Amino acid sequence: MSFIRNCTWLLALTIVLLAPQASASPREKIDFTDDWRFYRYADDQTPDTLIYDTRPQVGRFNDSQAADTRPTDAVEANSHEGVLKPWILPTGNAFIRDPESRYSRPSGQPGKDFAFIQKQFDDSHWQAVDLPHDWAIAGPFYSGDNPKVGGGMGRLPSHGVAWYRKQFTLDKNDKNKRIYLHIDGAMSYSMVWLNGHLVGGWPYGYTSYQLDLTPYVSTEDKNQLAIRLDNPPKSSRWYPGGGIYRNVWLEKTGQVRVSQWGTQVITPEVSQEKATISVTTSLSNHSSKQQVVSLQHHLYELSDQDVLSKEPVLVLPPQSLTLATAKVQKNTVTTVLKNPKLWGPTPHQTPHRYALVTSVMHDGKKLDQYTTNFGIRQLEFNPDVGVVINGEHIPLQGVNQHHDLGALGAAFNVRAAQRQLEILQEMGVNAIRMAHNPPAPELLALTDKMGILVLNESFDSWYKKKTPLDFHLIFSDWHEQDLRALVRRDKNHPSVIMWYIGNEVGEQYTGESGADIALQLKAIVKSEDPTRPVTASMNWAKADFPFSAAMDLISLNYQGEGIRQAPEFENTDRIRTPPSYPAFRKAHPDKVILSSETASAYSSRGLYFFPVTDQTSAPVRDGLGGNSAIHQVSSYELHAVDFGASADKVFRYLDTYPFVAGQFVWNGFDYLGEPTPYYAARSSYSGMIDLAGFKKDRFYLYQSEWRPDFPMAHILPHWNWSGREGEITPVHVFTSGDEAELFVNGKSQGRQKKGPFEYRLRFDDVRYTPGTVKVIAYKNGKPWATDSVTTSAAPAGLRLTADRHSISADGKDLSFVTVDIVDQHGNAVPTATNRVKFSVTGPGRIIATDNGDSTNFTPFPSHARKAFSGKVLVIVQSERNKPGKITLTASSPHLTSASLPLSAN
Repeated sequence: MSFIRNCTWLLALTIVLLAPQASASPREKIDFTDDWRFYRYADDQTPDTLIYDTRPQVGRFNDSQAADTRPTDAVEANSHEGVLKPWILPTGNAFIRDPESRYSRPSGQPGKDFAFIQKQFDDSHWQAVDLPHDWAIAGPFYSGDNPKVGGGMGRLPSHGVAWYRKQFTLDKNDKNKRIYLHIDGAMSYSMVWLNGHLVGGWPYGYTSYQLDLTPYVSTEDKNQLAIRLDNPPKSSRWYPGGGIYRNVWLEKTGQVRVSQWGTQVITPEVSQEKATISVTTSLSNHSSKQQVVSLQHHLYELSDQDVLSKEPVLVLPPQSLTLATAKVQKNTVTTVLKNPKLWGPTPHQTPHRYALVTSVMHDGKKLDQYTTNFGIRQLEFNPDVGVVINGEHIPLQGVNQHHDLGALGAAFNVRAAQRQLEILQEMGVNAIRMAHNPPAPELLALTDKMGILVLNESFDSWYKKKTPLDFHLIFSDWHEQDLRALVRRDKNHPSVIMWYIGNEVGEQYTGESGADIALQLKAIVKSEDPTRPVTASMNWAKADFPFSAAMDLISLNYQGEGIRQAPEFENTDRIRTPPSYPAFRKAHPDKVILSSETASAYSSRGLYFFPVTDQTSAPVRDGLGGNSAIHQVSSYELHAVDFGASADKVFRYLDTYPFVAGQFVWNGFDYLGEPTPYYAARSSYSGMIDLAGFKKDRFYLYQSEWRPDFPMAHILPHWNWSGREGEITPVHVFTSGDEAELFVNGKSQGRQKKGPFEYRLRFDDVRYTPGTVKVIAYKNGKPWATDSVTTSAAPAGLRLTADRHSISADGKDLSFVTVDIVDQHGNAVPTATNRVKFSVTGPGRIIATDNGDSTNFTPFPSHARKAFSGKVLVIVQSERNKPGKITLTASSPHLTSASLPLSAN
């Protein structure tokens, strides 16, 4: 793909950093997340009528339908007078390229007489909350058949209408400034009033957007913000969360300013010796007269702590511009940086970063200052091998990630996201696909810093629907604005290497018309960022389809290794596709091919069912890996969703076809919602890591392949099988070695060597005898790694282990504490289900507990929870501005309690 060879893409972060050498910038960005008031209408209340638009009537909907069910046509619902859509649509005008297609705001102030919008309304009885906030995560869970929210959306009360209110004051010196509200994500159909005026809003809950508060703000009196959210039921195939679940900022600028997400840095030529740097800046002049300004750029190195170097490494030539009033003007300047420090993914390379400080000057006065963090890299797409970064082939070892953070829900927390990424990197992950929506801005800041590649995705549906009230309702009106907003916000992140315009959309089925829509969306992306490839994930479109031809590269979901090829699926109406890598290679020899979803394998951590299948990959059925009575799946890691495959099968096909760029496994962490195959549950079974962050056995299978130089061996199952004495209890070994010998109580069970396309060692004839199972793994004939499991005694005590003993006293930082049930000798008891109760003293609070059990309906804020497969998680958060010692205590009837010291600093 020559059109993107020798190009580099650089990060533009929305958080403004001030250069230490520069005088204070007139731009001020204020954390606006504290001290809000929240109210949600109860299920039995009739909410207000301040609706964005009418919606179709929804009858019964089976949210447990297979994930690859064919999307269907939209159902018409005609708008009527009184909806607020005409006042909201103008919010997106800056993202509509054709001026003739932009919206004019009608006259009038809808909602101005509604009580919740009034400054004098008494909201003291409303709930006090800080943002980010997910109103649904506290529960309670819905249970039973036909609940208001089913298993597909996590059985949590994410639906409904709610309001947020906040008062703030401005300094009188702010009178001549521009005042903006930045909302990084609000689920969903957000509409914002200030001082009784409807300012605007945005329907898509995953899009970051800004509102200009300047016409409505007061510097003489208190200002009243009121934000209405309306989250439809049956609107998602996973847990969407509810509320203002990402950060909110108040920004003050001068009348002449760098526009929203207004810098773009591209390096068309990169080598170890030099990098050509091209900077394009969009400037807005809100003043009443034209302005002559000087645009100045200083380039700094950026440390891991986001600190700029003392001196700039490069000063670009100043640019003189004349800015017309009420206009946006662009300027491009190009220069060369010698001996650049390149950004690259870990562990292969180092993610070096830079910061570009842009100053807008007039007669020696600084009108604005804007900082863009970025990295310099050379990215190539080679159809024979895949992705090449800075001249090095990087196989994509990726996972898909939904946006929830387990027991914390959708409310974004930097430390929780960082912990997930750290665990994934330990497994060998070097890439993430955002499934299936734009991420929080801070998540991409983490992937930039940690050196993780990103596939950045926009939509799960276009005009055709997957659930009755999903994004298809607003796609026609909002797809351009949403897509441009995504690309403008994220275009400079070095971790982002591709844009995804859709996931398994129904337009795959519609021939040329579907391809035309894809081409339109691709053109929108290319007009914002011509440097990266654009594609969509295809689970049905075949190699010779126009939909496939429309893509810059081929992105397959499950098709590479084949879909539903087992005999039981013959003569069914479900998607059945033979292994398709060769067909796509033949049809598109000039395009990179990758698998954006593979596997979708299932397991319940620590549970093992017998008999064990002799197949490499098998669907889940009762008695064959599944147990519908308890809604759990065996952890022998041989079973998958009907359209998926085991890790072993996927690895075989990738090794057979080395031209494939790599895979993105479905998925990294279990997530809330979509609990296939048991929709009576709350969360998925398909992660390599469970919802609590505990590693499943599959974690080690992937680690054995993705980190071949890391000495490791892992035995499964556990060895507590009272009642199975003398019965065959297969033992499997995952290892980065090439052979292993297994011992039961010191007696060898044989030595096995991996054969071609074998990724585990199976000792399927072992009979259970209490004691110790040990494995010695070898590589190239030499001892490589060992592992052992031991039969434990009865539960006797608790062991607490923190991921971090010291946390920041900022009211946001977290310590994730693992509780293991242990016997009197300190051995973990893998079958323990004891109920553990928690308490904390000092400047900390318990915000959630979990155990990773997809069927557990104890509300996440509970301070007591039963162990699942011997483990419980408790999450401790600091108190804002309260440093000190924190003590966490865990207790359980008949067990010795345990305490753990933590500190907030």
